Amino acid sequence: MRSILITGPGGSGRTTVAAATALRAARDGARTLVLSADRTDGLGAALGVPTGDRPVEAAPGLTAWRPDAAEGFRTDLAGLQERAATVLDLLGASRLDAEELTPLPGAAELNLLRALRDSVLSGAYDLLVVDLPPAPQALDLLALPEELRRYLRRLLPPERQAARALRPMLGRLAGVPMPAEWLYETAARWETELAAVQAVLERPATTVRLVAEPGPGGADQVRTATTGLALRGLRPDALVANRVLPSATGDTWLAGPVAQQRKTLEDWRDTYGGGPAALLPVHEVAHLGRDPRGGDDLTALDVPGAGPAPAPPEWPVTDRLADEGVLVWHLPLPGAIREELDLVRRGDELVVTAGGFRRIVPLPSALRRCTVRGAALREGALRIRFAPDPELWPRGR
Repeated sequence: MRSILITGPGGSGRTTVAAATALRAARDGARTLVLSADRTDGLGAALGVPTGDRPVEAAPGLTAWRPDAAEGFRTDLAGLQERAATVLDLLGASRLDAEELTPLPGAAELNLLRALRDSVLSGAYDLLVVDLPPAPQALDLLALPEELRRYLRRLLPPERQAARALRPMLGRLAGVPMPAEWLYETAARWETELAAVQAVLERPATTVRLVAEPGPGGADQVRTATTGLALRGLRPDALVANRVLPSATGDTWLAGPVAQQRKTLEDWRDTYGGGPAALLPVHEVAHLGRDPRGGDDLTALDVPGAGPAPAPPEWPVTDRLADEGVLVWHLPLPGAIREELDLVRRGDELVVTAGGFRRIVPLPSALRRCTVRGAALREGALRIRFAPDPELWPRGR
């Protein structure tokens, strides 16, 4: 099953492009589902069919769905209260009724990830199109499963569960309650769910599609988004330049915006390239002169089709031990700026910061027996040099 996650700067028309992409696929014969976490029904406005917390048929072969974050939040918290009943009673805490629960920030995004996972695993569709939040929030959302799993492993290491038979005795000896069984069971359940979501996001058939209006603001956000996606190990399959104005216009007032758009489009093609073998193919979608509404307007938008997913980016290790005495780890970071990069080695992990994004990545096994000797940013790739540690490196290598 192919999955396309669509994001871009706020106000760039990403919801409209998501709707048009899904409609095109459905009319090409693919069983298609389009998802959105938007509280307002922008997806329904674009499709011309109201959408909500139950999937609806928006067109032949096309299903639209906006999962209800409130209902999912109430269900999860009510279940947590039941599992923690003993602890809550011990603390004398009052339980919350479902009617008084309001979703916390982030609940809608978590619910969207769950719906994405369930939709892929169901096998009911050929294509899943997801209308993600604006780019900065979308990048945080895509990082969430991996980061939460890391937090869970640090707070409740799985190996501690091996001693759970001893916890009642330890509790009596210490005189204080020990972590209850429900806590470890809840952590294990979350680990399973988060792992499933992360697996869906990391599937070769899952790609991200960027939508932006060509212009200085859009160019800055596209550069930032491509760097953030690369740091997460994700590669966009296309850059959709949306609302492109016609080059030939007799309106002198439009001459300035048209020239600005053309300059940005040229820069994008120079930076990312064009064509099927490009780092990031640039696809123009013309401005209709109005806000697209309904199937006819969406069909008039020349959005790119689903197509095959590009190969995910690789982080290869190059062996230069014979010539230079080092191993080099290549991390593709298109759009990264040298002054915004930072690296910290922490045990068997590397903390990489690029602009406003950070990721903690485990080192490949060979590099764990090495020390960092330097790094350089060249041609959109971060090259980190590692020298073998004589005390850890195998003799005779």
